[in-house]
Amino acid sequence: SDTTSNPRVQEQMARRYDSSTTTFSPEGRLHQVEYAIEAINNAGTCVGILSKSGIVLASERRVTSGLLAPAKTSDKTYKLANHAACCVAGLTADANILIDQSRLRSGRYQHQYCEPIPIEQLVEHVCNYKQSYTQYGGLRPFGVSFLFAGYDDVHGYQLYQSDPSGNYSGWKATVIGANNSAGKSLLKNEYDPDGDGTMPDMATALKLAVKVLNKTMDSATTSTSAEKMELFTMTRDAGGECVHKILTKSEVQRFVDEVAAEAEASGSGGAGESTQ
Repeated sequence: SDTTSNPRVQEQMARRYDSSTTTFSPEGRLHQVEYAIEAINNAGTCVGILSKSGIVLASERRVTSGLLAPAKTSDKTYKLANHAACCVAGLTADANILIDQSRLRSGRYQHQYCEPIPIEQLVEHVCNYKQSYTQYGGLRPFGVSFLFAGYDDVHGYQLYQSDPSGNYSGWKATVIGANNSAGKSLLKNEYDPDGDGTMPDMATALKLAVKVLNKTMDSATTSTSAEKMELFTMTRDAGGECVHKILTKSEVQRFVDEVAAEAEASGSGGAGESTQ
């Protein structure tokens, strides 16, 4: 009999290729890169949504201890340039290296060409850097995924997702981190319910982001509140400059309350119909 079909033998063979990022397994897989991607699926959830007038980035705040001093800046959302920002899922320390890289690239492009770097070019630069850590020996992949949000004059508002392998893709709305598949299925149904390609307005996009976080966060152990989530918007002012804003707790709570009220109304409406 063929010994390679034995599950135990297959497992032993797989273990041979586990420790190296640069060696393909017999099935053509890079196990360390796959494990890095899998690590993101346990990270705090991040949601990105394109709207008519801007971009919404929402992220789950994981409070590890009440004794921690309050952070002076966000540890989930970062400004990369005047026209670009990102949201982080995974190891923040790894993300800091890549955020510095993207800020450096953006600044150098601005200095060299006297105009802001196109968003996709910035994303591609960071992803090329990520990919190099999967191809050379003695390095490990960055354990972080990003949602990049930005604006340029050619393509308008854009949203990109990247993972530890160096792949990136453009999205209208997406979710990374824990329970991302549940979040994506909700977005698929509610982002463009009529299927005519229209984008939601900013308020609708913010409420949709809260709905997604409600779904992805473990509601059995946590009560959904403003402390548990962070909402960020990127819009443009009258002069065409991009405005980055992290919503205050009271503003976040207003959207949380609105979503809860809508859910309650639709629930009671559904109950009323079923009793008739």
